[in-house]
Amino acid sequence: MNRQAYPELTLSLQWANPRKDVAFAAHRLALPRHLAAKAIRHALAHSKTPLQAAEITVRVVDTEEGRALNQQYRAKDYATNVLTFDYALAPVLLADLVLCAPVLAREALEQSKDLRAHWMHLLVHGTLHAMGYDHEQSQQEAQRMEALEALVLQGLGYADPYDA
Repeated sequence: MNRQAYPELTLSLQWANPRKDVAFAAHRLALPRHLAAKAIRHALAHSKTPLQAAEITVRVVDTEEGRALNQQYRAKDYATNVLTFDYALAPVLLADLVLCAPVLAREALEQSKDLRAHWMHLLVHGTLHAMGYDHEQSQQEAQRMEALEALVLQGLGYADPYDA
């Protein structure tokens, strides 16, 4: 069996909550660095253009910071689950992914999903955005991106997040 070649990944995983609160501790347990890297690497294998490497910062924020960033960059006055900031694509992908822990926790609970599985899904989702995939352009692109997310997550051992 041939092992799939992935672009070299430089990953910075940042936890923005300065307090030592219990909620963020649960998120740290659900998202260890090695699993974040694994999710991102698997998504990178589906780049539209050949990648030599990727430099990605994942920043986990609270609701306040998530809301402020969404307001500043998207003019939307609420915290969203993931924001993707892509700076360069090929041959080296440069991107920041900002994930809002309380939003992810709420969504996982509302959708009866495992917290770790939801983290993995949104890391894959954000990475695909960084590579140019966009579910807001058309229904066809949304279906393509969802199918790709399901494929990547299946390869990681997680269920299709869109299978209700």
